Amino acid sequence: MRASSEPRPAPDLSCERRWCVRGAGIVAGIDEAGRGPIAGPVVAAAVALDEDRVPDGIRDSKELTPLRRELLFDAIVRTAAVGVGIAPVERIDRDNILQATLWAMAQAAAALPVSPLAILVDGDRLPVLSCPGEAVVGGDRRSLSIAAASIVAKVTRDRMMDELAVAYPQYGFERHRGYPTAAHLIELARHGPCPHHRRSFAPVAATLR
Repeated sequence: MRASSEPRPAPDLSCERRWCVRGAGIVAGIDEAGRGPIAGPVVAAAVALDEDRVPDGIRDSKELTPLRRELLFDAIVRTAAVGVGIAPVERIDRDNILQATLWAMAQAAAALPVSPLAILVDGDRLPVLSCPGEAVVGGDRRSLSIAAASIVAKVTRDRMMDELAVAYPQYGFERHRGYPTAAHLIELARHGPCPHHRRSFAPVAATLR
């Protein structure tokens, strides 16, 4: 067993290369950001890395500082094929968070400027894809492509929440990104929900009663 003090192994291209032995082609990874918040969209990203130009330091976005994520985001979009899918609050409230997430993932895959041989998806569910797919539990810690997608999805969503913070400064979206922190819940109770709060989520629904 890995000691808790030891660094987590970095993701690599092992998952991608298992697909490449089945035929020549590109393998992409998909991850999302924003399933847990009570406000804002779910953002999914699909990334197909160029093995000859993989930026150094790609890891699960949660293991990186905001500055490091921003720098890696710029490097990834400069060197890799990237697609993004965004499920707005209206779709989340209509379809539920799981279905909205899968839809955003499918949109991200469709937005890729290349046609992949296969797509690796973080988690245990696959969206509707136009090519073979593989669900990889803990994929953002195992696959470089999925880890890169986690960075693109996280930075894209954070930037969107920063824009919402300008439009709705009373909620502090730039600090909590829409997650149900104590400070966010206080402001939600004080001001009520804005159009970007998820009314199907219990903390928001409670303010509507």
